[in-house]
Amino acid sequence: MNKYVARVLEDLKAKQPWEKEFLQAAEEVLSSLSVVLDSDSKYEKNKILERMVVPERVILFQVPWADDKGEIQVNQGYRVQFNSAIGPYKGGLRFHPSVNLGILKFLGFEQVFKNSLTTLPMGGGKGGSNFDPKGKSDNEVRNFCNSFMRELYRHIGPNTDVPAGDIGVGGREIGYLFGQYKRCKNSYDSVLTGKALEWGGSLIRPEATGYGNVYFAQEMLATKGDSLAGKTALVSGSGNVAQYTVEKLIQLGAKPISLSDSNGTIIDPDGIDAEKLAFVMDLKNNKRGRIKEYAGKYSGAKYYEGKRPWGLAKAELALPSATQNEIDGDNAKALIENGCILVSEGANMPSTPEAIEVYKAAKILYAPGKASNAGGVATSGLEMSQNAIRLSWTREEVDQKLHGIMRSIHKNALDAAAEYGTPGDYVNGANIAGFKKVASAMIAQGF
Repeated sequence: MNKYVARVLEDLKAKQPWEKEFLQAAEEVLSSLSVVLDSDSKYEKNKILERMVVPERVILFQVPWADDKGEIQVNQGYRVQFNSAIGPYKGGLRFHPSVNLGILKFLGFEQVFKNSLTTLPMGGGKGGSNFDPKGKSDNEVRNFCNSFMRELYRHIGPNTDVPAGDIGVGGREIGYLFGQYKRCKNSYDSVLTGKALEWGGSLIRPEATGYGNVYFAQEMLATKGDSLAGKTALVSGSGNVAQYTVEKLIQLGAKPISLSDSNGTIIDPDGIDAEKLAFVMDLKNNKRGRIKEYAGKYSGAKYYEGKRPWGLAKAELALPSATQNEIDGDNAKALIENGCILVSEGANMPSTPEAIEVYKAAKILYAPGKASNAGGVATSGLEMSQNAIRLSWTREEVDQKLHGIMRSIHKNALDAAAEYGTPGDYVNGANIAGFKKVASAMIAQGF
């Protein structure tokens, strides 16, 4: 490891040892930059790493709101504005009990490089709250969102910071947040993405992360003269990303056989087809049910309580689409033993460092989330563009642009990996390509 990298990482670990997810993300990115830093001293001279691992701004605030019993509840709200060197801060809002500053710093840090890879002018940020929308009424969610935005609106704007949705923040939450922003600012700004089509949203945005991940997997297989057709795929999660990952896999001839939620996993050896996917979408999006109900509906499927999909069935493809660190070293070994040749991440950092080492040792195709799941934020960028010009593109136009962006990300990562002596290493390639663009802008803009 480059001495400069080692020094910055050691300093980070000494100052904030409790932020384990952020430290994991920082080490994963910085350790792959050694070859770049060895070849050019300008990055160390300008203290780029020291500046890059510290957010430009962190906003922490209280969010008091009233539940349906009239009792006041209080949550914590955050916005981490990490880096604006190449554009306004861009990144989602996450409402989940697990949210803390360390997790949001990890997500915001990853977002900097992901957004850089999209080729669009967007910086990196992330935000959210430890509020849990599950089990809450529409009235309670609205009360919370109104209170959250009463503070956040001061710190965001179409040319400053443009949040989007993430875990726990879907169309309902975006609607309430945007309505409150509009009331506070008396301005119809394109300040949130993931909006409904009727008031500024983009076609393909709900599908974009899942579709983009499958497009990236398709590009990786093409480098080996292979395709998705006829391959069996394990997919984790059952929310937005997982649903549209499954949809695009079906469209391109693959056979997805799994979905999961926080309680367990279903394996359907017959494959999840369009009809079965429609059942899942209704179950999760409308009825807010649990994935085990799938096994009750389709007799060929089996439900595994408390299990994740990895190792439960043979499959050539794995597309983790749930949450961070869902595949550990043992899971990765089980995937390889069951014939996995490709892992493409739909979630953010779903593979632990131990899992990544297993992938590399087995020499399978592996795409880190900052590259393979960048389709979501890329299409958010396309939504911003449509809002700016007061036009809406067709579904086909947006999908074509998304597919083109994913091809560009794949090419840029592959080219950077080859240029710096690690051909085929998508981790190194994505990190190097994303870093160089942001670092060059930071140097050009001074401090």
